[in-house]
Amino acid sequence: MKFVDSTEVFIKAGDGGSGMVSFKTARNMPKLGCDGGDGGHGGNVVLVGNRQLNTLSNLRYKRQYEAEDGQRGGTSNKTGANGEDLVIPVPLGTQIIEAESSRLINEVLGHQQRIVVAKGGERGLGNQRFLSSTHQAPVEFTEGTTGESAHLRLELKLIADVGLAGFPNAGKSTLLSVMSSAKPKIADYPFTTLVPNLGVVELKDRSIFSGEAFVMADVPGLIEGAAEGKGLGHAFLRHLERTQLIAYLVTAVNDEGVAPVDAFKTLRDELARYSPELAAKPVCVILSKIDLIPADERKAVVKKLSARLKKLGFDVLPISSVENNGIDELKRYLYDRAQDYKNRTLTGTPTIWDLDKSALGKIARRWLAIPGVRLELTEKESQEVLEMQHPDIRKLTFNG
Repeated sequence: MKFVDSTEVFIKAGDGGSGMVSFKTARNMPKLGCDGGDGGHGGNVVLVGNRQLNTLSNLRYKRQYEAEDGQRGGTSNKTGANGEDLVIPVPLGTQIIEAESSRLINEVLGHQQRIVVAKGGERGLGNQRFLSSTHQAPVEFTEGTTGESAHLRLELKLIADVGLAGFPNAGKSTLLSVMSSAKPKIADYPFTTLVPNLGVVELKDRSIFSGEAFVMADVPGLIEGAAEGKGLGHAFLRHLERTQLIAYLVTAVNDEGVAPVDAFKTLRDELARYSPELAAKPVCVILSKIDLIPADERKAVVKKLSARLKKLGFDVLPISSVENNGIDELKRYLYDRAQDYKNRTLTGTPTIWDLDKSALGKIARRWLAIPGVRLELTEKESQEVLEMQHPDIRKLTFNG
């Protein structure tokens, strides 16, 4: 379950510092020779992979980036200071594309991988560089060169950190629209969502973007029997397999005669029947539509429902998308859980997920085992990748 997060930036590396024209002087000794130093190199603009970042949101609020210029050379053969590199952290998997031509320049694949996207200008030379036996008092010097500039488009194919699981009309699409800028279809009839929707959820502190964000997916509603293919069945249960955290959305009021706790148990059973590994993922329960409970009863009802669900061993977060009640707390909770999952599972060694074990899968694994990339390929995906690499792969594999 992927979508493309994209932003454009204008970058400019630092200019090189100019050389200095200078001559040594002292009282009554005016001709001691030249001593003009070289300038400093301009700073580079560097993209650095950071596995703690989930989206490109940290670049969306600033479009122009400029590294520091090198300093001019000094007297006494002193070299000017080099300009500092401008380091821009980006998520793993970020593609660097030339905006005008759409040409792929490079891709950030590993944690702490550094890619120079604009090289700083070269230093200028001071007059002492032009000193020779026949040229004792040079006044020549060179200017520093101009740093590179570029207009880049950064693209990131995102996999959802949090997947919303719930019955039709539980309020998943509404919640996604409130927490992110996504605009899923919302209506008062079942199965409004027919395809997964993804949104980037950004955390803000006093209306200022904090740089913290995660990706949330609204998966089409499940019904009892989804594991056997009823409703939208396997077509969308498989999308939850790629998420890091599953948030079960259950309404705080009986939905078509089904109590919230029973609804949660049914959803859990469906996921467990479809895939034990899916049911074993980190879980929380979002108690939605608490605005439908009368105001004078709300606190007591929510407390009672939360206590019953917490007895099952899960965190419970009551919210109202309509009243925007509990949304900020939910954002923080989901972000912290997603980050905790990454801290526990991501190490310096690339993690290769279970792949297709066939001959095709083994070849695909050899070709795609790139450092810093996590892969999960089904048999069909393995075949598609291999056929792109070698059109006659089926003949080679099965006749070999």
